[in-house]
Amino acid sequence: MKLLVGLGNPGAKYQGTRHNIGFDALAIMVERFGFSTVGDRFDGRFGTGRVAGQPVVWLCPQTYMNLSGKSVGPAVHFYKLAPEDVVVFHDDLDLACGRIKMKRGGGHGGHNGLKSIQQVLSSPEFIRIRLGIGRPPAGTDPARHVLERFVADERMRLDGVLAQLPDVLPLILEGDLAGAMNQWGKVNRPSSQQ
Repeated sequence: MKLLVGLGNPGAKYQGTRHNIGFDALAIMVERFGFSTVGDRFDGRFGTGRVAGQPVVWLCPQTYMNLSGKSVGPAVHFYKLAPEDVVVFHDDLDLACGRIKMKRGGGHGGHNGLKSIQQVLSSPEFIRIRLGIGRPPAGTDPARHVLERFVADERMRLDGVLAQLPDVLPLILEGDLAGAMNQWGKVNRPSSQQ
């Protein structure tokens, strides 16, 4: 079994903000794969499903970003999962808007949601799906930038990118991140390179 985690902040105030792109990505997975929505559990919105025969649990913590581990930890414990069984979808300032990178392990890079999860799991060895939101303009506080909504052209670009993410999820769940990135790159090359 794998645990899919989308990071964000709860409440209408934060819907559509850059920090909540993890929630957006997971909502697309839930819809595309027809996952069930069980309700509220583990301090989050929660459900179950299958991807290419693999059982999965999905979770959107409702603890606010800084306390994401408070939701993820109990779910990991309940299902007796290893850190390697956890896949976290999160925003990344260091990637241009619409870019995606995938990796297992590493530091939290100042991302408080990842930091909280690492602390609770006592391990950095979970999979991170890094969803680029881009750096703010010079002079803009990054903390403010992540809590702002995407402008129209960013939202359009991201919606197109996120819609293709389920296509590589089976490879991600197999732990084949190189294969997933390769498949992703074939689909998302600039048109001049196709």
